[in-house]
Amino acid sequence: MRAETENIVEAIGKSLKLLGQRMDWETAPHRLEEFNAMIEDSDLWSDPDRAQKLMRDRQALMDAVETYQRIERELKDNVELIELGEIEDDKDIVADAEASLRALKEVAAAKELEALLDGEADANDTFLEINAGAGGTESCDWAAMLARMYVRWAEKKGYKVELISESSGEEAGIRSAAYKISGHNAYGWLKSESGVHRLVRISPYDSAARRHTSFSSVWVYPVVDENIEIVIPDNEIRIDTYRSSGAGGQHVNTTDSAVRITHIPSGIVVTSSEKSQHQNRANAMAALKSRLYQLELDKRNAEINAQHDAKGDAGWGNQIRSYVLQPYQMVKDLRTGHETSDTQGVLDGNLDTFMAATLAMDVAGKSRAEAQGED
Repeated sequence: MRAETENIVEAIGKSLKLLGQRMDWETAPHRLEEFNAMIEDSDLWSDPDRAQKLMRDRQALMDAVETYQRIERELKDNVELIELGEIEDDKDIVADAEASLRALKEVAAAKELEALLDGEADANDTFLEINAGAGGTESCDWAAMLARMYVRWAEKKGYKVELISESSGEEAGIRSAAYKISGHNAYGWLKSESGVHRLVRISPYDSAARRHTSFSSVWVYPVVDENIEIVIPDNEIRIDTYRSSGAGGQHVNTTDSAVRITHIPSGIVVTSSEKSQHQNRANAMAALKSRLYQLELDKRNAEINAQHDAKGDAGWGNQIRSYVLQPYQMVKDLRTGHETSDTQGVLDGNLDTFMAATLAMDVAGKSRAEAQGED
């Protein structure tokens, strides 16, 4: 077997090992038996929420087991084919099996990464907020570029994207926008994007064609599902209605249907301006619960998620990622050091490698914290 092929086999084996560790492979068959026994209980659906959670957990374990077994089986089959092809000096068999292993390596790596998304709310849908920062029209345009980037990313993932609110810039772009992104692990993937994003480029709005630096902030919060109870007393919130307008005359309401909710103790403000007043109120309350839940998650994981504890201003000193379009092209994450010169690809939604690098860093930090706690 060629050295390159041996390296691929080794990489797949490492991915399998991590998958096995994350799902606790040795106990998986026993846990499936327990799940199967519980769903046969005639009283199961007397508590619909508990029943639905049980069914979700069972399906997740079944999917993990099936994925592990499929990768393990395909690895074994293709290694045997290569050995057979080498014995019979059949180069076609060897070439086909090696191609299959290369494809399997990509699948295994993707599944390995997904296995890291095991946080409390990682599987949930998510809210994504974008706000223009320092830089005036430039930052409003940059905020619109970020909105397009994340919508493109979500669409590539097959996620559902719903615009919750939008406020247009005076000359171009947007001052702010909020989206609800629905799909498995939407929050788990996007949570690492919270922070300030910095753009350096030749301004299309500067007649002298000078280079400008712009900032916009991105904040991500998990959608709170039925299994997470967040109680907000009426005396802790203020609800205002107002007339909203969107970019280019779109999303214009002829009545005061937009809703703004202020959480007085924390100062958190959420808005919704894309539907009826009743639906806007429901959307805004859901977003507020998610923001408060995110605060609680951050408190519980303060050491691991320190970068999410304080938002800071959207300006110098707070950025997590730089996007340089002039005088050279480079996107660099300042937390992980991961970078690429494919700036257009990133702005078109190719963000997985950045998310993966941050996720791996966070998991490594969590593992070190757990190890120190055991000492």
